[in-house]
Amino acid sequence: MPGALSHIRVLDLSRVLAGPWAGQIFGDLGAEVIKIERPGSGDDTRHWGPPYVKDAEGNDSREAAYFQSANRNKQSVTLDFTQPEGQRLVRELVQNCDVLLENFKVGGLAAYGLDYASLKALNPRLIYCSITGFGQNGPYAKRAGYDFMIQGLGGLMSLTGKPDGEEGAGPIKVGVALTDILTGLYATVGVLAALNQREQSGLGQHIDVALLDVQVACLANQAMNYLNTGVAPKRLGNAHPNIVPYQDFPSADGNFIIAVGNDGQFRKLCEVAGCAVLADDSRFSTNKARVAHRAELIPLLRQATVFKTTAEWVVRLEAAGVPCGPINDLSQVFADPQVQARGLRIDLPNSLGSSTPQVASPLRLSETPVEYRNAPPLLGEHTEQVLSRHLGLSAEQISALREAGVL
Repeated sequence: MPGALSHIRVLDLSRVLAGPWAGQIFGDLGAEVIKIERPGSGDDTRHWGPPYVKDAEGNDSREAAYFQSANRNKQSVTLDFTQPEGQRLVRELVQNCDVLLENFKVGGLAAYGLDYASLKALNPRLIYCSITGFGQNGPYAKRAGYDFMIQGLGGLMSLTGKPDGEEGAGPIKVGVALTDILTGLYATVGVLAALNQREQSGLGQHIDVALLDVQVACLANQAMNYLNTGVAPKRLGNAHPNIVPYQDFPSADGNFIIAVGNDGQFRKLCEVAGCAVLADDSRFSTNKARVAHRAELIPLLRQATVFKTTAEWVVRLEAAGVPCGPINDLSQVFADPQVQARGLRIDLPNSLGSSTPQVASPLRLSETPVEYRNAPPLLGEHTEQVLSRHLGLSAEQISALREAGVL
């Protein structure tokens, strides 16, 4: 059955992660996604290796694994739109597209006549999504924005890391470019909303998505804790600011997580751990009390958890209805029976004569399931195909554009 967005065509002028992440979601949902890349070099992340994808002989290719994380189900077209002829080709493609994704600096595309106002005049139905570090206005609008710096500036790193006074204390970034990924998700939601609105109005619109805005919005309960108290939350390591016990604990063979969400679960934890008396202690009997007496409770629980292995605790606590789990590395993640049952690893044949491992989309649609049509493309793999099919260019015309350095 056709994908949910099989009627949508996306022109993806973005690179690195936030924009490409959104483009991949559209591709997974069936949209035709045309990725425009610089001739000769392409998306920056094509070179962010090692590691690299293996070719048919098992040797490293020039295709970085990083690029593979956000670019499946796309067609790669090399096109230099700093040249007038390249600009003309982009404008012609735009007239037959529904969505344009870009993450250039504010005003960066206006010099080439590829800004929203210029392209809206050619295609009033176009939904033009701009992803930047700081948005289209404000004192930082002209600055470049990268995930790491936004995690710091946007407050996330002030909440991540061991508390002051502990060994190894200090702010820590999240281990993946989470702000970029969340921005890609918000961009996707915005485009889908605009597509829905276009069904009523017949008109497209401009979407302004900023990494900083997304980071601040995703501070969630921590932002609300501050806004309601005026007190900036501090780093708590793996502990939770509003729930106790909700953190890692030592076991006989490592560490595991206990995530108690209510007083009933706390009582069950104490019973399983052989310290039922703690559940009746007025310092610990309610979550409010446990938050106030965190420093007293946690050492008492740690004294109990070190006597059993992580596997033993998981079995015993799950049987009692206490949320818990191991702390897996990625080899353990992809070997986990639930991860395997959900099919979260897939392998797609690629143009190198081998296959590219991928992490499956988490979306499960009953009537229009996600499609895995093709692996992330080689640089410029679909240039001739796209230009001939959508713009009617002949082989001779395409060859001439190549010789001119446009493609």
